[in-house]
Amino acid sequence: MNLLVNSPPKSDLDDSPVVELRQYVLKPGQRETLIGIFDGKLIAGQEDAGMTIIGQFRDLDRPDMFVWLRGFDGMVARKDALAAFYEGPVWAAWRDAANATMINSDDVLLLKPAWPGAGFDLSGTRRFLDYEKPSSDSHLKRIVVIRIHHLRPGMETGFARDFETEAVPMLDAFGAKLLGAFISEHAENSFPRLPVRAGENVFISVTGFDSIEAHARHEAALAAAPAWQALQSGLARPMETLRLSPTAQSLLR
Repeated sequence: MNLLVNSPPKSDLDDSPVVELRQYVLKPGQRETLIGIFDGKLIAGQEDAGMTIIGQFRDLDRPDMFVWLRGFDGMVARKDALAAFYEGPVWAAWRDAANATMINSDDVLLLKPAWPGAGFDLSGTRRFLDYEKPSSDSHLKRIVVIRIHHLRPGMETGFARDFETEAVPMLDAFGAKLLGAFISEHAENSFPRLPVRAGENVFISVTGFDSIEAHARHEAALAAAPAWQALQSGLARPMETLRLSPTAQSLLR
């Protein structure tokens, strides 16, 4: 039986109404250094401050990108949690080492669940202790795929409705597991010390696959599906696809 550490701080994680998608550009060769600092030193301090560290990832197509997600109970709770962490002892101890790996950390999308129940359900997930060895390496092959659909202003609600009714059954039929779906949160940034991409209108889907090959088969099936192509036809600019490999301490995997 596996021993586990750093369990999620609350049971209803799927109810988190605010999520950040953060993409960091790192100095060449520094990703593993940052992951070591993040997974080993920064998770517990952030969760103790009141946020949920949902997942952190290596970008499979961009070797100097670190992508991660964190959640909050609301915009006021976000302000309080971020202030507690970034003014606290854990960040003071590790900020110089973490910042030394980065070129840019300002690519941040502020999000909310696209419909009731569309947030992440992390109930039952745990993080492995450092000395644990899972019974198989299948978890290492799994990937998380984030699709960023860039929408014209005012399209979020309608696109989310169409995605839920038309695309979700299609994704399931083609072998994808929908982990979450989100739209832009347009509330004013409650912690301006950390910039976010204001004025964005996006719909984001997060899906899981057992392997890179399974995802490739899924993409081929979608490309041949007229309904999927129709859904993409009204985008403001082409969809972005992030193929991500979860780190050992990521809850989302």
